[in-house]
Amino acid sequence: MRASQHQLNRPGGRRRVFAAGLLAVALAFTSACTDDKGGKPSSWQGGGESPAPKAAATISEPATDAKDVPASTGITFSSKDAVQTAVELKDAAGKTVEGAVAADGKTWLPAGALDYGTTYTATVTATGDDDRPATATSTFTTMAKPGNQVRVSSFLGDNQVVGVGMPLIVKFSRGIPEDYRDDVQRRMTVTSTPAQEGIWHWVSPTEVRYRPKTFWKADTKVSYRVQAGGLPLGSGWYGRADLSVDVKIGAAVVMTVDNKTKRMTVTRNGAVIKTIPVSLGKKSTPSSSGTMVVIEKLRKTVFDTMEELGPEEGYRTKIDFAQRLTWGGEFIHAAPWSEGQQGSVNVSHGCVNVSMANGDWLFKNTQVGDPITVKGTERKLQNGNGWTDWNMSWDEYVKGSALPYEPPADPDATPTPAAETPTPTPTA
Repeated sequence: MRASQHQLNRPGGRRRVFAAGLLAVALAFTSACTDDKGGKPSSWQGGGESPAPKAAATISEPATDAKDVPASTGITFSSKDAVQTAVELKDAAGKTVEGAVAADGKTWLPAGALDYGTTYTATVTATGDDDRPATATSTFTTMAKPGNQVRVSSFLGDNQVVGVGMPLIVKFSRGIPEDYRDDVQRRMTVTSTPAQEGIWHWVSPTEVRYRPKTFWKADTKVSYRVQAGGLPLGSGWYGRADLSVDVKIGAAVVMTVDNKTKRMTVTRNGAVIKTIPVSLGKKSTPSSSGTMVVIEKLRKTVFDTMEELGPEEGYRTKIDFAQRLTWGGEFIHAAPWSEGQQGSVNVSHGCVNVSMANGDWLFKNTQVGDPITVKGTERKLQNGNGWTDWNMSWDEYVKGSALPYEPPADPDATPTPAAETPTPTPTA
């Protein structure tokens, strides 16, 4: 310990001063001394106590020494009077875990689910304008691998090219309780290039979709991610793994059908490229008016309604160039038997009939996710009968979010952070 001022002023204390000085050098960064009366640290040779950092850091979750922490955990932190704050997470071997601060600026999320049954140490460092760092640490242990796990899946796969009306569709193998959906949605992020404003919408407890405010811009690159691995999903169930998908939006192909004119207008990137005569559903089986999206494309298929309608009303017909629009069985398809009525009379069972040549052309020039709007028929499209995300106004769509909607300050510069569906009987 360094000599106190009291010791330095004693007669004959020179040898002690010299020895104490050597010892002070050795311990300069590990101890502070007091006088022999228990007073404040000595300021001998400028060795006084350093001023405390202006900034401060705190970790609120996980609490230090916490056990059974979900593998999805983030580091919830705060800092005060800091011009810079850094978060670091390491495992017991000292290996750094990759991650980033979430959009809320209050939570650091690992790039993937943490390992089960593993000890980690989180360190938050806050630095003020005095360049002096203040740190907070928390050491915790993740839970053992749970037995009940929920699988997360995506309708789309990596590198798929889809139309400008394509919603991003995520499904869960078990229903997510309402009071857990906000936690799930916080772990769901969408990044588009160029950036576009959008939001997630819960269709059911097992399915959530995302759409932008307006149709995707042509040639947009979209990446979406669900960090569900280890995430608590209610009643002792946890997410099995994270999910990430990269897709591309193709050309802006949009179809519009007007019952009054019996014509389909097709545009690509805003320019009309074709006008096609159509025959829609007759009065007893009208087509649906509303905005739909191409769900699937079938070069050849068979429409079979014998079981549903019986031998008197039912039919079994081979179909070419079929593009599904609704779960209820409405398609765009070639109908050579109605080519004489196309453009003048509605004779179908609810589908959009076109000629063989036009069916072939449409099939080659459209893709899954291309939107089609039908106008002026006797029946309105029912939401849920297909991918009807665009049949709702933006305000209606926002209501399906589990989190409050906050419009981005600059939508052009800020990236936006299931049960099986039965196959319906097609109509012709």
